[in-house]
Amino acid sequence: MLQIKRAYLAPNKTDGYRVLVDRIWPRGKSKENEKIDCWLKEIAPSTDLRKWFNHEAEKYTQFKSNYLAELQNDPQKKALKELKEILSQHETVTLVYGAKNEEQNNAQVLYELLTKF
Repeated sequence: MLQIKRAYLAPNKTDGYRVLVDRIWPRGKSKENEKIDCWLKEIAPSTDLRKWFNHEAEKYTQFKSNYLAELQNDPQKKALKELKEILSQHETVTLVYGAKNEEQNNAQVLYELLTKF
């Protein structure tokens, strides 16, 4: 099972294997307390795309399209392959992200991509 969860929500046992999918560690969160099993920085959108998007809802459709295109290139393609391997090895995987918008973020794009199949 794949799920997504905001980094600012407390981790719990139902999260399973927790993968942080942001390039930047969530502000104000301690690496020791977050129970992150894997930090896949490389799977996150490029710095340029992240800054352009700036979590502006009206840009989400274009952001999603650009991010999916980025996932076809190294090193993001390699990180996506690693994430797929993690999914095959764990019963439950939670994609952890820091964005305030729970429906328009890179974790949501990854979730949609990985649950299509």
